[in-house]
Amino acid sequence: MIAHRNLGFVAAAATLLAAAPLSAIFERWTWLIQATIAVAVVAAAAALARLARVPLWGQALAMLGGLTLALTWIFPGGGELLGIVPTPSTFTHFGELLGSSAEDMRSYGVKVPDTDPLLFVTVLGIGGVAVVVDLLAVGLRRPALAGLPMLAIYSVPVAVYVDSVPAVPFVVGAAGFLWLLVTDNVDRVRRFGRRFTGDGRDVDVWEASPLAAAGRRLAAVGVALAVVLPLAVPGMTGGLLDTLGAGTGNGTGNGRPGQGGTPGRIDLFAALSGQLNESKVTDLVKVTTNEKDPFYLRFGVADKLAPDGFRVSTPTGQPVNDLPAPSARGVEQRSYRATVEVTKTLNMPLLPVYTEPVRTEGLNGNWAYDPSLQVVFSNRENSRDKRYEFDYVRSTYTPAVLRLSQPLPADHAVRRLHPPPPPVPEVEELVSTLVRGKATEYDKVRAIYDHFSADNGFTYSYSTKGGTSGQEIVDFLNNKVGFCQQYAAALTWLVRAAGIPARVAFGFANGSNSSNGTYTLTNRNLHAWTEVYFNDVGWVPFDATPAYGVQGSTRSTWAPNTDAPEEEAPAPGSSSAPGGVDPSAGPARPEGPEEDIDGGLALGGQTTVEQGPVWPWYAAGTVLALLALLAVPALRRAALRRRRSGPAAPVATAVRPGAAGDAGETPADGRRVVVLADAERARADAHAAWDELLDTLVDYRVRVDRTETPRATADRLSRESLTADAGATTAVRLLGRAEERARYARDPLIGEQLLPALRAVRATLAAQADRRTRLVAAVLPPSVLLRWRVATAEASSRLVAAGGRARHRLLRWNPRRLLANRMAR
Repeated sequence: MIAHRNLGFVAAAATLLAAAPLSAIFERWTWLIQATIAVAVVAAAAALARLARVPLWGQALAMLGGLTLALTWIFPGGGELLGIVPTPSTFTHFGELLGSSAEDMRSYGVKVPDTDPLLFVTVLGIGGVAVVVDLLAVGLRRPALAGLPMLAIYSVPVAVYVDSVPAVPFVVGAAGFLWLLVTDNVDRVRRFGRRFTGDGRDVDVWEASPLAAAGRRLAAVGVALAVVLPLAVPGMTGGLLDTLGAGTGNGTGNGRPGQGGTPGRIDLFAALSGQLNESKVTDLVKVTTNEKDPFYLRFGVADKLAPDGFRVSTPTGQPVNDLPAPSARGVEQRSYRATVEVTKTLNMPLLPVYTEPVRTEGLNGNWAYDPSLQVVFSNRENSRDKRYEFDYVRSTYTPAVLRLSQPLPADHAVRRLHPPPPPVPEVEELVSTLVRGKATEYDKVRAIYDHFSADNGFTYSYSTKGGTSGQEIVDFLNNKVGFCQQYAAALTWLVRAAGIPARVAFGFANGSNSSNGTYTLTNRNLHAWTEVYFNDVGWVPFDATPAYGVQGSTRSTWAPNTDAPEEEAPAPGSSSAPGGVDPSAGPARPEGPEEDIDGGLALGGQTTVEQGPVWPWYAAGTVLALLALLAVPALRRAALRRRRSGPAAPVATAVRPGAAGDAGETPADGRRVVVLADAERARADAHAAWDELLDTLVDYRVRVDRTETPRATADRLSRESLTADAGATTAVRLLGRAEERARYARDPLIGEQLLPALRAVRATLAAQADRRTRLVAAVLPPSVLLRWRVATAEASSRLVAAGGRARHRLLRWNPRRLLANRMAR
């Protein structure tokens, strides 16, 4: 027992050491403290179960129970008993954490913050691994197999880390695994009572074994090579792999304002969706510019259009210190300078910049610029705590210049990269109506842009309405209620449907917190708008979201505020709000609570819809699953009974020349037909009836002796269990006689009614049994459980035998045996 305690402690400690690589993906060490608590509770539960000599399956249940109590104490849902006893609401809370963890895993990259969903799934995973390691190392005495669940922990940072995983955590985890193996080996040696050296001599004191020493040296060299070799290969540490993937990302996703990752894997729609539900206002960016009325600060774009929404392309480009000079015919351009300070909260592989930057300061060579997407990105760094300066060009467009833009050729690169959306009849009909009679590209875009106005019933609301069309774009156009996500995506979709390239841009509106050219932008200022491509001009912004819903909304002469009176339109070239009103304030809002200020995005076809609680569905599903699981034995028993009580035995007809006195009918050819019973089927029916009788006896807890003959069993049942019913006594003797004839006689018993006899015996046994026995026989038939238990034992025996045979075959390649053979020569 002491050895088991020691091995159990080592198994728990080795599990925690194997989790060391997770330090590479968490910002803090909260996960380790919580995981230590969970693993300690699991180890204590296992030790108590072994102290009470509980079987292995009971130890597993005890450890799972301890893990549940630990999770309940660390991640309470508010409805626990005494703070640690879980209730149904606790498991509902756990389900919510698991669901949120999936969103966080899609949104965050390394290093991740200490969010409850991520901590919960981490502690749950480490605790589950601790249970498996304890069962393998202590319960089954297979510590080598415990390396597989430990390896599963190590695979997590390998899969999500931006660069190569640090070597030190791997060494710590490997040391824990070797510690477990050595402890198990020492425990096994102690069971012999004395130690042996490699040359066969037994000693009473410690003496190093040459073979053991050689094995330890080989293990040390193998671990050293496993650690050092990846560091020496360029492809493992940012050389070869990063060269092949330069400019295309390294496969690590991100997207949420809060973590880094590869820009090509970011879903900017989902990345900002979490900000909608944030009740706390968080500062994200502080920008200072010498431009009086700047446009939106921009950091991303979604240009790929699928049936379920817009997606983000993988950015490619040149180093950020080699920016191209913008050019556009007939467009007024002025140069400005801006300084951006990113807080610790905004952690992503994209940098906020104003459109068309021409020079940067404060950024190293890890940052690049994509001139097509007009984004600054990095595959190695993130934006957290960055401070940088850049010069940029502000282009001011006029309707007259945009009307001069001719349609793009069919083979133009921009048109190929921004094809029309999948056909939607409702959308195509609306677009054709809006652009009918419009001669220029700009007039078509303006007709679509002007459609999203209050005059046409469009309003701004934080909570959108759900639709029934099955297509989000059609639902929004019908409901006409939404926020920046829906307006930007819908305008882009409709413009593309008109044959004009368009995309969704992401960034920050100017907000209301500004002073002397300095803007402090928060999660409430996250915003999306549309950019339309005009030939010989470039990408031109259009913001269809109602101005009253956006703090610091910016409008222009080419894309004015459609809800404002005509006389309040801004002067040409001005970017301020109509009528000279402060752009941070916007026009008076017609309706809606103060909380309806645009606080972020939930794009990609997702909308914020008010929903009822989902825990009743989870609870109902859990109850139904448990009921279905409990019903499996009963259904199996009913299927066996139905199969054994099949249709009556068929008969076989044989035609032979009839003789005088033969029974049968005389056909036209003068021969008689003699009907002969199918002996084989009668024999099978007798066996099936006898098997059903034995299962019935097991179900009703009547003793079954497999060594008795059928006649002896029938006689014993008649004397002991069926004395009160003469009909049942006759029936069981009939079943015994039929089985005996089927086993030993040449001709089985034919023509007897075995099924009615079975029913009579079953009815008598059920009447004599107590209520609990009848309930168990109906719900959890012991005969089925016994058959499953025997089948499992036989399968396990076959597996052990197969393993023994395989081990015997592998012994010929045993290094000890090969070494002994070589020494004998």
